[in-house]
Amino acid sequence: MSSLITPGLVILDEDLGTERAGVIRRLAELVTASGRASDTEALFADAWARESKTDTGIPGGIAIPHCRSTAVLEPTLAMARPAPAVDFGASDGPADIIFFIAAPDGADQAHLVLLSKLARSLIKPEFVTALREATSAEAIVELVDGALADEPVADAAPASAASAPASDGSSAAARPILVAVTACPTGIAHTYMAADSLVAAAKRAGAELHVETQGSSSVTPLDPAVIASAVAVVFAVDVDVRDKGRFAGKPVIQSPVKRGIDEPDKMIAEALAAANDPQARRVSGDGAAASTGTATNEHVGQKIKRWLLTGVSYMIPFVAGGGLLIALGFLLGGYQISDHAKDIILQNSLFNLPDGGLGTYLGAVAFAIGAASMGFLVPALAGYIAYAIADRPGIAVGFTAGAVALLMNAGFLGGLVGGLLAGFIAWALGRLQVPRWLRGLMPVVIIPLVGSIFASGLMVIVLGGPIALLMTGLSDWLSSLTGASAIILGLILGVMMAADLGGPINKVAYAFAVAGLSAGSITNQAPWQIMAAVMAAGMVPPLALALATVIDKKLFSMAERENGKAAWLLGAAFISEGAIPFAAVDPLRVIPAGIVGSALTGAIVMGTGVTSQAPHGGIFVFFAIGNLAMFIVAILAGTIVSGLLVVALKKWVRRRPIEGAEGAAASDSVVAGSAATTAVPAAAR
Repeated sequence: MSSLITPGLVILDEDLGTERAGVIRRLAELVTASGRASDTEALFADAWARESKTDTGIPGGIAIPHCRSTAVLEPTLAMARPAPAVDFGASDGPADIIFFIAAPDGADQAHLVLLSKLARSLIKPEFVTALREATSAEAIVELVDGALADEPVADAAPASAASAPASDGSSAAARPILVAVTACPTGIAHTYMAADSLVAAAKRAGAELHVETQGSSSVTPLDPAVIASAVAVVFAVDVDVRDKGRFAGKPVIQSPVKRGIDEPDKMIAEALAAANDPQARRVSGDGAAASTGTATNEHVGQKIKRWLLTGVSYMIPFVAGGGLLIALGFLLGGYQISDHAKDIILQNSLFNLPDGGLGTYLGAVAFAIGAASMGFLVPALAGYIAYAIADRPGIAVGFTAGAVALLMNAGFLGGLVGGLLAGFIAWALGRLQVPRWLRGLMPVVIIPLVGSIFASGLMVIVLGGPIALLMTGLSDWLSSLTGASAIILGLILGVMMAADLGGPINKVAYAFAVAGLSAGSITNQAPWQIMAAVMAAGMVPPLALALATVIDKKLFSMAERENGKAAWLLGAAFISEGAIPFAAVDPLRVIPAGIVGSALTGAIVMGTGVTSQAPHGGIFVFFAIGNLAMFIVAILAGTIVSGLLVVALKKWVRRRPIEGAEGAAASDSVVAGSAATTAVPAAAR
């Protein structure tokens, strides 16, 4: 196994600027220069996307930016000890020790264990002190290699404070037992650091803690006997907890994984308090834990939005694969392939090609597979909405209700209603107090059987027909949109896509487009037009900001110019979030400018009949775009308008001077576009 770090991957006591983006880019350049990555820009984009989700700074002056990337050729560590320190969002100040963890998209388990071992070492004061006192890159490499060579905390078993004596001198038998799950999106650093921080905090509090790390390394589930004896559960997670049903009925404290590193003592104290509180939040009886996040008073609207977006997120892979395959089928076999695909693949083979030759046969195969994938759209939507409400017992009930919605021609609206109905019924059934001998049958037999009877029965007898009529009316209305009405719809969709750059409004427009995609056909292309309008409009804000940084660099800070370079690729790939770093610093000028350009793009796309059979991918799914030339023209028009508008607003629209500022210099310091005008909270960055 090659070394994870070499002296050439270490930077000591250099001025790397004040922006974390610049530091991450410099470290990504080192990784590429060492031959361990193929593309600096792709690696930086993946690392910055991860950084944008959650700050990677942790208490103690440390930061661990990290990512998985297809650009990484082998697992690599790069390290910087910048002077001055750089803010990575930690609660106690900037970081002067920065480890960049770059993992391949399919890193092997042995390397992932080593990467997680390093992350765990960084919460040991003696290791961090040695890193600060090292005088050469070679010394840093020796320290890291030594930490990785030490006997690791066994990843084959969950972390535990069971065997450690409590700081208050209490015996193990007298200590309360807690269990925890830690998980982060990449499963490399925060997952394991949170686990070790919580274990140490439990020891200080006189409690016994067992942690299941659901990271990239192998996962060993907690012993059911330990879970049964636990007085409370701690979920320090940024993603869904696997098999939540194991913890049903336990008091639960849930927060993002980073809080497990920043405030482990508070989380343990909250868990111990919850154990003695009859009103404490609990993992529900059917295994559906509360939503990921810290909010315990989530109102009904937020819950419904979360449930629906969960269904859409699980549905998208079916739509993405299916839509692209259908588009590829049309490309190879022509639009008429939809009428004959089944007959062609049943009656022909590679050795018995149909009329039209290999292209027709492969087109039929691609279309048939794509159509089969798209056929799961409504059942998957309903199934995972039910899953969001009732956890695993709701999946079968939801999928069945979605299949019945298809049977009733109720389309995606039927899937939405069926999923909500199935989820509520499964959730209610799971809360029933049943004899102990029956509990084991509830999630695997009783809930799927009874839930399917009620949810699907209601869809067939009561709801399916009216929803089908509504779907027919909606389809007819969309098909009738021409001229001004189509342009207005495109304008509205464009505004929604740019209003909050990946937030709730953006997601509503995107979910509307994706959910209706399967209804598109050669005779009804309106859903494909809506998808094209949404995708094109969503590409405009990052492209416009990238253009603006080229038009007038002086209006942007060095970090924003670096973000602008990445925004070209992010925008071209339809990742609207590429504009967020700009909007976070200057929302009152960036967002309105983006809205204008996106609205123009959406209107042009709808007005000229551009279509997209792919739900994502931007310009990279060009073969799934109908009228590609106008698609590009629309994006260029919106990008130019928004880019010029951003520049104009930054030049000529000034912020009001801060009250109490001294003299004209204070007024000048708030000129639009200055990097020093506003302090941006770490959470916004």
